[in-house]
Amino acid sequence: MRDTVRELLDAVDEDSAAIERAASMLLDCVDDGGVIHTAGAGHSVAMVCETFYRAGGLAAVRPLWDPEVVPLGGALRSTAAEREIGRGRALIKEAQPTPPDVVVVFSTSGRNPYPVEIAQESVARDVPVIAVTSIAASAGSTDRSGTRVADHADLVLDTGVPAGDAVHPAGSPRTSAVSTVLGAYTWSAVLAELHRQAEQRGSVLPLWTSANVAGGDERNAELFARYSERIPELTADLG
Repeated sequence: MRDTVRELLDAVDEDSAAIERAASMLLDCVDDGGVIHTAGAGHSVAMVCETFYRAGGLAAVRPLWDPEVVPLGGALRSTAAEREIGRGRALIKEAQPTPPDVVVVFSTSGRNPYPVEIAQESVARDVPVIAVTSIAASAGSTDRSGTRVADHADLVLDTGVPAGDAVHPAGSPRTSAVSTVLGAYTWSAVLAELHRQAEQRGSVLPLWTSANVAGGDERNAELFARYSERIPELTADLG
């Protein structure tokens, strides 16, 4: 299993051109005062959490999610919800992303209506879309929308996750899903490249500091002030 995961991680690194372009798109967005909207369904919601209010992560990130598509609220319900026509489109209509924003859609299979509609509706609003998906998994998945997330993206970051997600045992894999590992690594690779490009451009990235280190709360206060109006999830609990 370790060798398989390492090979998949190496494959992500080999697509350096896509990672560089993704970082450039995000840097343009941040420098122009935009917000990066991240979305996903099912276990891809883990990636939405990974991008939002994360130590070392970008403050200019708004999580887009519908409670119905989160497995913790009901496993069967979440599966049915991401297959429901119109739910993804409604999410974008409510969030109303506009240029220079960017939408990042995490979807390993990329075949269900929810993530596909998020990409479609974003493109219709002239908002660039980055799809973090698996071409192999998408090819091997049931087609429920007539199209794929990758078909509507300005840029595709291919995680290379195999169809079915599991990678162990090698002959007939049934366990050890790798989509979260590869999705998180891909996002971290983009952030590292984003940092490199920002230094080269002379930009200052709005990065969160861990609230568990000295001075973290103080450093983050300015970011809350800067982004809370456009990212209501930052202060939603305060009313």
